[in-house]
Amino acid sequence: MPKPDIFDIAVVGAGPAGLTAALLAAQSGLRVALLGPTARQDFRTSALMTGNVDVLGDAGVWERCAAAAAPLEHLRIVDDTGRLLRAPEALFDAEEIGQAAFAWNLPNSVLVSALEQALRETGMVRFETSVAAVELQEAKAVLSLEDDRSVEARLAIASDGRRSLLRQAAGIATREWSYPQTAFVTNFSHSTPHGNTSTEFHRPTGPFTLVPLPGNRSALVSVETSEGAAALMAMSETELARAIERSSHRILGEIRPESGRGQFPLGGLVAHQFARRRVMLVGEAAHVVPPIGAQGLNLGLRDAAAAAAIASQYSDDPGCDAAMTAFDSARRSDVGARSTMIDLLNRSLLSPLLPAQIARSLGLAALRDIGPLRRLFMRQGMGTARRTG
Repeated sequence: MPKPDIFDIAVVGAGPAGLTAALLAAQSGLRVALLGPTARQDFRTSALMTGNVDVLGDAGVWERCAAAAAPLEHLRIVDDTGRLLRAPEALFDAEEIGQAAFAWNLPNSVLVSALEQALRETGMVRFETSVAAVELQEAKAVLSLEDDRSVEARLAIASDGRRSLLRQAAGIATREWSYPQTAFVTNFSHSTPHGNTSTEFHRPTGPFTLVPLPGNRSALVSVETSEGAAALMAMSETELARAIERSSHRILGEIRPESGRGQFPLGGLVAHQFARRRVMLVGEAAHVVPPIGAQGLNLGLRDAAAAAAIASQYSDDPGCDAAMTAFDSARRSDVGARSTMIDLLNRSLLSPLLPAQIARSLGLAALRDIGPLRRLFMRQGMGTARRTG
């Protein structure tokens, strides 16, 4: 077997969160290796909050993908449950909190391409193969690759998904749960301009969310029953167009679906610890949340920024116990609060119980009518992750 390569950090997983962690760590002067196959092409989109756009801008990434992004200047929430007790419609405006937009929506493929281009410019070492085995020693992590090479690092950043091999090797337990829901995703063009407004219809099966893209195009994330999602997947283009028009109450006019469609069952996961035994968890290795409020990838990018900043702070040994404690503390409240909030909101839509419906209606009414609370909600929803170190 060839002699192992020794690095400050090995990032395992080449999705957006892993790429971001690797780039920020490399730009801070650490010696970084990126492990994992190139992410497959993805037609889906992500709405990146302002804090993450700032981090990507500081790293020289945002300028490479900004032209493909649409600003989400307004957020509209509509109660479409058809229940007797319904929440009032609520409209949130980014200008009210001094922001140009809540988020910018862009194709995942554009973001990944921009991150990979920036990474190549750092001269970072990349191993485009998967990790087969992990050995966590007192002073380093030893990662055996599927091609029989081995990589050693003082810190391993795990961005290897919800079934994370590194998380398992570190002995980190998780809390997992499932929902009786499946998300259906696609993109489409439309005849009526979206006005940079993201509209979320709350239905008994879950949210039906329209997210702007540049021009007269939008992304759809529709939370359905498994049968409902399968039916949408099987529809002809014309049938799907009519279904989207009905569910959106034709606010975007005539719909023309694009070719890509996808579905995935919904569930949740939160790690009991976010760092242990020279492993830091980022992205879905640390948490999985339903596609509500655009929190999933945004949480992952904040994980990545925190991991890189703390590794830089402890550059003599980025996998030391103090770094583990600092990262766990840095991410615990953000992940815990947002995963709980999303879970409660999703369950309130599913619940047939009147108390849950009353609580949801009163909560949305308060957000609509109480200015300081509304502004706090908007700021908290956007998140912050300014780069440090």
